[in-house]
Amino acid sequence: MGIHERHRLTEVINARGTYTPLGVSRSSPGVAAAVAEALPEFFVMDQLADRAGEALALATGAQAGAITHCTSAGITLAIAAVMAGTDPDRIAALPNTTDLHNRVVLPAVHTVDYGQSNLQAIRLSGATVVLAGNENRCSIEDLDDALAGSEVACLLLVSSRLVSGEPVDLAAAVRAAHRRGVPAIIDGAGQFPRTADLLATGADVVLISAQKYLAGPTAGLVVGTHRLVRAVRAQEKGIGRAMKPTKESIVGVLAALEEWHAMDRAKWEADQAAKVAAFITAAGKLPGLVAEELPDPTGLPLSRVLLTVSGGIDATTLAAALEHGMPAIYVSTNRSQEGQLILELVPLDDDELEIILTRLAMELQAT
Repeated sequence: MGIHERHRLTEVINARGTYTPLGVSRSSPGVAAAVAEALPEFFVMDQLADRAGEALALATGAQAGAITHCTSAGITLAIAAVMAGTDPDRIAALPNTTDLHNRVVLPAVHTVDYGQSNLQAIRLSGATVVLAGNENRCSIEDLDDALAGSEVACLLLVSSRLVSGEPVDLAAAVRAAHRRGVPAIIDGAGQFPRTADLLATGADVVLISAQKYLAGPTAGLVVGTHRLVRAVRAQEKGIGRAMKPTKESIVGVLAALEEWHAMDRAKWEADQAAKVAAFITAAGKLPGLVAEELPDPTGLPLSRVLLTVSGGIDATTLAAALEHGMPAIYVSTNRSQEGQLILELVPLDDDELEIILTRLAMELQAT
């Protein structure tokens, strides 16, 4: 009896991507074994955290690294670190920010909701949010005006497919913050393969998810300057106590980093491209579908499949039919009103891809 049957759970084929409500990603057998090895053991947790910080710095080229419970926790704790530093009294006082610089500048186009608004993740630290620009555009001049305000603690930027409006030049935004003596944080949760690029903007801290494209256990990766990373770790004596990583997550991250370092990334990228190309060829033969390659808009080294539904077939209805079948097939529906569905194939094997194609053919025929 498998885990889904044992616990009366829906069996899922996840073609939506690194989506938290579906369990995000698949860890390798090696990462799973590392987690299992850690569970029955005791550790000096500060020592384990030190080793993880060293591994993160080595893997990303950052000065230092730390692990939090998740990337959302990383947002809250990085902002807390900017405000309170390593001062025990300030750390103990949070989220009371009396007498602290507590205003966080955020481009309005970088207001995102990943199951929780990032505005709330900021406010959990005790900070207040200053939105720069509007929902369609935030210029560097808009940012500079907001950064010139009183009591500004930091600039928060987001690198994600979820952002809206005109793109913000991240490097220029970081420079604008630094001209005002304000640290800059980049939330790049789903951007692990681009961590070096995000650090190259000059950001003081970059926040990454361990469980998305690194395919580790649930954890947030904080990489950046020695000073701010040290301050992030210091928050575990305060509000970070509720956001600390577990021993098994840290060990799992270490194993995932080792596998990433050993990976032939050129081959991985080629394999993903071949998978997408083969699926597009097969899906394009189905009546009522046009299949195309959709490059990642943030510059990740992967593409997705864009299906355009025609012939009077409703994309939303098709996605719902896939989801309610056995197994449940989840695809991205954020373009369904335009008659399009998006599939991410990275974690899927050949059998799962064949099931998706078969189910698409059945549902299209049924309509």
